[in-house]
Amino acid sequence: MQASGDSVAGKLLAWYDRHARALPWRAPPGEPAPDPYRVWLSEVMLQQTTVAAVQPYFAKFAERWPTVEALAAAEEAEVMSAWAGLGYYSRARNLIACARAVAERGKFPDDEAGLRGLPGVGDYTAAALAAIAFGRATVPVDANVERVVARLFAIREALPAARPAIREAAQSIAPPSRHGDFAQALMDLGSGICTPRKPRCLLCPLREDCAAYASGNPEPFPVKAAKKAKPLRRGTAFWAEREGAVLLVRRSVKGMLGGMRALPDDGWSARGDGALEQRGKLLGVVRHGFTHFDLTLEVRRADVVIEGEWWPLDRLDEAGLPTLFAKAARLALAARSN
Repeated sequence: MQASGDSVAGKLLAWYDRHARALPWRAPPGEPAPDPYRVWLSEVMLQQTTVAAVQPYFAKFAERWPTVEALAAAEEAEVMSAWAGLGYYSRARNLIACARAVAERGKFPDDEAGLRGLPGVGDYTAAALAAIAFGRATVPVDANVERVVARLFAIREALPAARPAIREAAQSIAPPSRHGDFAQALMDLGSGICTPRKPRCLLCPLREDCAAYASGNPEPFPVKAAKKAKPLRRGTAFWAEREGAVLLVRRSVKGMLGGMRALPDDGWSARGDGALEQRGKLLGVVRHGFTHFDLTLEVRRADVVIEGEWWPLDRLDEAGLPTLFAKAARLALAARSN
């Protein structure tokens, strides 16, 4: 089955006009484009993160820094602290660098080529901004769009090799106008109807055009290569406490969780092939998954004499600890009260 671009775009936009998600960074269907700053902020936050997780962070950032100029003028430590818990902290560092670059030039570029020249803006984010904020004739392909298009055309080549074909197919069904609405319609269809498991095909406006549906088994699309097992690292974090405060350090700007406050640790150098140095009473173990490895982190009580800041325990939730160290702190506090 070959999808017709005009047919697909018309059906999808009609569906979007009725079912578009109301999101704080969007303009309603058919309305003028939203503020590029809000589109860019949301797209950076949404990378590898769910809409539900992003919404409270977006609201906090948009209230505290309502313009790109306000964000550009912010202290990096404040931005990193506000980002804490959202993960993938290189995004926050790129956010600050990009805001400063945009503020210096006076506005966002309005095409893909110019947008790709900004810090931290890759092909997808540039396409999303160009289509949604500036009405450019391009189709940004995120995971949701990738799934919709792979099923619509029954693209059998496995990811990631299939991505050029998916992008070409997506562009082939783009309408001559309403480029931002079309991009967001594809995203919404993938999020709510064309889901990874048990797609709701009977509710899909593109069912009659979908080659994967016609095959009788759309769920396996897009075809994915077998995942490699992630390596396991081991490490130790130290809980040093005095007079109602815990010792926190600021991590190096370069490296994992760069620039964030954290508990002192051993650098996670062990890779599961040797005994860890035993120092201080073991309070427990936390586990955390990063993109390229999993970590098992022992949390030990210790008297650590290093430079840092003594943070009041009753204000620990204000420290902006990344998720890994927030887990470790909760474990230590629970052990402390037992």
